[in-house]
Amino acid sequence: MSAAGTRRFHGDADDGLARIGEAELVLRERLDRTFERWAVGAGARRAVYPPLLRVVDLARIDYFDNFPHLAVLASGIDAPALEAGVDPSGAGVVPAGALHDCAYALPSAACFSVYFRLAGQTLAEPALVTTVANCFRRESGYDGFRRLLGFSMREVVCVGDRDAVLDHLRTWRERVTAALAAVGLPARIVPSEDPFFDPDAGRALMARLFPVKEEVVYGEDLAIASLNFHRNFFGERCDIRTADGEPAFSGCMAFGLERWMAALSAHLGDDVDAILERLDAWDGMP
Repeated sequence: MSAAGTRRFHGDADDGLARIGEAELVLRERLDRTFERWAVGAGARRAVYPPLLRVVDLARIDYFDNFPHLAVLASGIDAPALEAGVDPSGAGVVPAGALHDCAYALPSAACFSVYFRLAGQTLAEPALVTTVANCFRRESGYDGFRRLLGFSMREVVCVGDRDAVLDHLRTWRERVTAALAAVGLPARIVPSEDPFFDPDAGRALMARLFPVKEEVVYGEDLAIASLNFHRNFFGERCDIRTADGEPAFSGCMAFGLERWMAALSAHLGDDVDAILERLDAWDGMP
């Protein structure tokens, strides 16, 4: 029997928007501190980027060709609408005609800012960066903490030559495999399609023949993390080059924090203190 006052994980969300109480916050902070510690221990430098991305930057990586359905855009109310008065209370929305053209978007992945920040640079050595971001994706439906409109993503990104990036991904695959075993979470690492390529294009066919994305999947379909090898896609589109002048390769390890919370609570129960005690097994991991 759990003691009175035990912190319980509720996983409370509505229309893809999570409500984070004390219990959920404690668990999310513990997860992120651990993932960040692993990243810094591996040599990554920490960074925080602006909460918005420029549409012009996303266009250079074909984002609106491949993922227009995921995009969440940011705008403001235009002057005529301000003068006329805007009342969104009726339909619960601000009409599109009352808005300025959108020059900014909310990020759907934390790593994009890393590539845009490195754009136009020549790297003397591989760049290893870790960042966490509030990310947003429009989906056909939402499901508690398993699938959200707004969620938290911790990423560890490597940009450099091909061998450095592949070594980065191998290291993180081993680390995540060990982490799953340490806490007894029955998740598996499975191949998936590369999300950065048009599924009807030749690049996507190459991705299926030579997998460039793996997902850490709990249960039937809950992807709680992913390992992504982008080849030199972002190096080409963002003009990031290695010391030999060639377009840089890139890869990232991505953790969906709320999805980890959903998986851990589904497997271990809603007693957050019991989950935290199980996570103590990670304390000795480098």
